[in-house]
Amino acid sequence: MAKFKLFSEESNRSPLSRLWKKFKANHPALVGLWVFIALTLLALFAPLISPYSINQQHADALLLPPSWHEVGDVRFILGTDDLGRDILSRLMNGATFTFGLSIIAALITTVLGVIIGSLAGMSKGIRSSFFNHLLDITLSIPSLLLAIIIIAILGPGLLNTVWAIILALLPQYVHSIRNLVVEELGKDYISAFRLDGASKWKILIRGVFPNIYEHIVVIFTMALSTAILDIAALGFLKLGAQPPTTEWGAILAENLSLIYLAPWTVGLPGVLLFIAVLSTNLVGDGLRQVLKDRKAD
Repeated sequence: MAKFKLFSEESNRSPLSRLWKKFKANHPALVGLWVFIALTLLALFAPLISPYSINQQHADALLLPPSWHEVGDVRFILGTDDLGRDILSRLMNGATFTFGLSIIAALITTVLGVIIGSLAGMSKGIRSSFFNHLLDITLSIPSLLLAIIIIAILGPGLLNTVWAIILALLPQYVHSIRNLVVEELGKDYISAFRLDGASKWKILIRGVFPNIYEHIVVIFTMALSTAILDIAALGFLKLGAQPPTTEWGAILAENLSLIYLAPWTVGLPGVLLFIAVLSTNLVGDGLRQVLKDRKAD
């Protein structure tokens, strides 16, 4: 006997489950998500699963090509560099510095950006004008150039690079969060909150944040892809990670002189950078499209 349902299961799905259903229908975004998860796990466990130490040298295996080459060695799947170090192990450990530190930098930027952006969005008068002019000045400077200026003040090094990336990405993040908060504060349901006697912080936490958290995730993915490129660029310019740190940009700079003799030492880090940025952008574009479709509905 057929059962009568007053409400369909689909109409009662939670917002997150509806978001996930639409997101996984976008196959490129779903593939990007799995690659993103794989890179995150690699960044966490690379020191435990890499076959060799990053600085272990093999005197009998200098500049070996990848194992599928006719003169390759199966012991070194992606070949070796001019010092006989296993490229696969160095690239795996490089994910911890390039991809892992980019996630940390993007997360710290998210926390600071949400706090400062919310304060800027809820402020009025002179404080709001001050925030606007300050953001306009900083947003006129590209993030990489701003990071180079900060590195010039703090000095080269991986830790200083992370702080430089955070400070370089923060103005754009604050600007985006501020615009979202201002947009939500102008809606009718916020006016209803105010009429009920809700305080500013209650309006922000219970009214604004539940309606902009998806946008914060999208902004996070955009900041992450920028952080990956900036960390690699600073490492390539020898302003960030210093040898023998296995950051992907530093590996590119270290092996640049071998590009004609051993192109795999330069091409493989570049391919990993491309995959990391592409997967992050695919996830961000997928989330952006889902949010756009939800607004249209």
